[in-house]
Amino acid sequence: MSYSERRKSLRWIVIALLLLLVAVPIVGVNWMLAVPGESYSGPLPEPDAALAGQLRADVTAIASEPHNVAHPHALERAAQLIETKLVAAGHAVRRQTFEAGGVTVRNIEAVIEPADPHAHTLVIGAHYDSAGNAPGANDNGSGTAVLLALARNLSDLRGKAAMRIRLVFFVNEEPPWFKTTEMGSLVYAKALAAGDEPVAAMFSLETMGYYSDAPGSQKYPAPLSYFYPDTGDFIAFVGTWGSRPLVREAVGRFREHATIPSVGGSTPGFLQGIDWSDHWAFEQAGYPGVMITDTAPFRYPWYHDARDLPDKVDYRRLALVTAGLEAMVRGWGQPVDK
Repeated sequence: MSYSERRKSLRWIVIALLLLLVAVPIVGVNWMLAVPGESYSGPLPEPDAALAGQLRADVTAIASEPHNVAHPHALERAAQLIETKLVAAGHAVRRQTFEAGGVTVRNIEAVIEPADPHAHTLVIGAHYDSAGNAPGANDNGSGTAVLLALARNLSDLRGKAAMRIRLVFFVNEEPPWFKTTEMGSLVYAKALAAGDEPVAAMFSLETMGYYSDAPGSQKYPAPLSYFYPDTGDFIAFVGTWGSRPLVREAVGRFREHATIPSVGGSTPGFLQGIDWSDHWAFEQAGYPGVMITDTAPFRYPWYHDARDLPDKVDYRRLALVTAGLEAMVRGWGQPVDK
């Protein structure tokens, strides 16, 4: 081979390597962020007024003052309110108590038993504690209120559901308990694993109630800003790589019914914010988990702030999200329509 031919061959090798270096990240990102279905893009319909009103009432009742281990009386009041509302919806309340910082705290559970007692389990959870001195209306009164709405609306599935549905209100998601042995969801998930519970999916309802139609209202950890919209008008389904199949199925099923925009994706767990909720605890126990969120600090101006009050929550859009989730859960465990 002549010198000129060697140079030409080398040039093509370099070009091929450069193309490969560009193509591999693009393919990888598409693999992470690709989800089925089409996000809703039409005018937002009017939600069910009664549902929106109930969400507002529940957020206001539970999250008008700081409630956590540092504010134990308010935390107990929030727990009792949740239990009262579950009983009113016809559920038997189960408590999982433990000690944290010298205070007795508890996870609160209602279970919708399936038609088949050997069916797999679907866990839907939301933490009901707030951060520091924040009242926690959006973080996480919004998720708590949605879970209460699901508890009311899905109670007719008792003895009929395709899966066992565990509705769990977790304590101690916020610092200083996050990712510690006293994190409520980790205590709960470890107990399920110890009992060999066949959990097929876990959904964490996390900070769900703030939306904006203003361009630039949505931020992301790098490099996601290159792939997602910059307007914070959607609900997001996110998880780590290990939960990618669950993320895809959840988004696909949600989009079959939802009348609000949605995005979804799975990324490495080290990406900022991806594991910032109770789904992290379930992944530690070997179960797939997905966070359903308005993206919290990447959109919400009053994250972990004393101004996180009930008037900051968009109950109209939160009701649309709730309706979409209810339809999604009703179909869970059933074959996907092709």
